[in-house]
Amino acid sequence: MNRKGLLFFIVAVALVVMTVAPALAQDEFVFGLVLVGPENDRGWSQAHYEAGLYVQEHIPGSRMVFFPSLNPADAPETTLMDVVSELVDQGAQVIFTTSDAFEEDTDGVAEAFPEITFINISGDNYLTGEAPANVGNLMGQMEWGKLMAGCAAGLATETGSIGYLGPLINGETRRLAASAYLGARYCYEHYQGGNPDDLTFTVTWIGFWFNIPGVTLDPTEETNTFFDSGADVVLSGIDTTEAIVVAGQRAAQGEAVFAVPYDYAGACDEAPEVCLGVPYFHWGPNYTSIIQSVIDGTWQPSWDWVGPDWSDINNPETSAIGFIKGAALSEEQAAQLDEFIASLAEYDTNPFVPDSFALWSGPLALQDGTELAAAGQLVDILDVWYLPQILDGMVGASE
Repeated sequence: MNRKGLLFFIVAVALVVMTVAPALAQDEFVFGLVLVGPENDRGWSQAHYEAGLYVQEHIPGSRMVFFPSLNPADAPETTLMDVVSELVDQGAQVIFTTSDAFEEDTDGVAEAFPEITFINISGDNYLTGEAPANVGNLMGQMEWGKLMAGCAAGLATETGSIGYLGPLINGETRRLAASAYLGARYCYEHYQGGNPDDLTFTVTWIGFWFNIPGVTLDPTEETNTFFDSGADVVLSGIDTTEAIVVAGQRAAQGEAVFAVPYDYAGACDEAPEVCLGVPYFHWGPNYTSIIQSVIDGTWQPSWDWVGPDWSDINNPETSAIGFIKGAALSEEQAAQLDEFIASLAEYDTNPFVPDSFALWSGPLALQDGTELAAAGQLVDILDVWYLPQILDGMVGASE
């Protein structure tokens, strides 16, 4: 090829590249995640980060941008507006704000970016009518997972004392702790043959979703306090893994103690020998559905409280809530837990049962003695969502 021909070829290739590159850029769809913790916390934030990876695998041309650890300890001077502005500058067209800590600020930021779709995780500002038109809500029905977690604890405890490591106190955290309590009582009575009124279920709230030195209680110290006080099982309700780490350390010293971590499917890997199981969120399919609807132009704001796929609660393509049984369960306990889970599935898929959670039926009272449900009465599902106190029989603060 002579010089003139070579020059012509180079110009032609350059023109093709200039034409194709904008088209490729237009085909890319950027979405953003705002995480309250680090993306590798083995808990809540990692579950959301991995949901973003799931989206990238399932929607061609999608790309995640994210901001980790937006919280008072790691980013005290950074606001949600600062973070969203940065993500929008990177091209984000959908932004997930993945904590109730961001719920109120999400509405204000969304008003400043009306062309961006916002999804706040765990909030209900669409349900209450307070959200702008570009804000929706998503939450998993972890109440089912906590019933399973509580059952595992009730099956395993030999001392009849269970600790629950809670974060801050609000409707969400009260109802999840209460669900664990109901599951523990049921399985302690029906499988162990114990008196459920003799079961001690103590909740300690550390003050946030994870440890902030000088601000919250130390979850490592609180887990040790549970075990020092006679509990032999600690359930975690916080975003991080201190409960199972401490249980593993103490078991290595010969103690018969166990833990149930939270949020993340791989959390048992921290100390499998003491893990009774883990209830976890799988956000990927719902993230994918939401983003695809925005791409298709069909998205409408909504409040979505999504449950397990009872045909296979651990199906990564279909189930928003899962439970992985832990290696610390005996063969008999694992079979009993399977039976309990099957009963939950039968309850929730029975077309003749109103929209409610299993075991949330009377007689039930709040901690101060106020009747929540009379004998034989189901607790309305929104009364569970807005649970104002923990339940009578639980030990700990309600507010």
